[in-house]
Amino acid sequence: MFENLLNLVREHAGDAIINNSAVPNEKNDAAIETTTSAIMDSLKNQVSSGDLSSLAGMFKGNTANGSNGMIDMISGNVVKNLMSKLGVENAAAANIASSLIPMVMNKFIHKTNDPNDKSFDLQNIMSSLGGNSSLISSAMSMFGENSNNNSTETKDIFNSVKGLFGN
Repeated sequence: MFENLLNLVREHAGDAIINNSAVPNEKNDAAIETTTSAIMDSLKNQVSSGDLSSLAGMFKGNTANGSNGMIDMISGNVVKNLMSKLGVENAAAANIASSLIPMVMNKFIHKTNDPNDKSFDLQNIMSSLGGNSSLISSAMSMFGENSNNNSTETKDIFNSVKGLFGN
């Protein structure tokens, strides 16, 4: 999954990273990889926290708009990592995140929800984020149209996910 996400970030990094004077050309690849890692880490942290409802909501909503809490969290992590790992100034890192993350996540969500696009498969994504097969099976139901986020089954899924990470 990391490679597919890396390619997605690279595909949309034009003005945000590659044509951005705040990111020296020799750091373009590192900025793309740092951004991709921050996205992956944010998604993994969401799974490990047991809060799958935010993640499910993002995928069910088929959009990653600026008011989405997940997008805000991912963007914040991208800003922090660009600043700490590459020395990008706060304002420049914030501009990169605000222009790149919603676009990348919208494409990511669209590709994941498109049955004809096999580049991002929700089951593989959940597996990449740290789920085991029985948990993945249960969690997948949350992403379906018939899920009920207040059900006992959903709460059990959250507790199972937390257990995977020692919480």
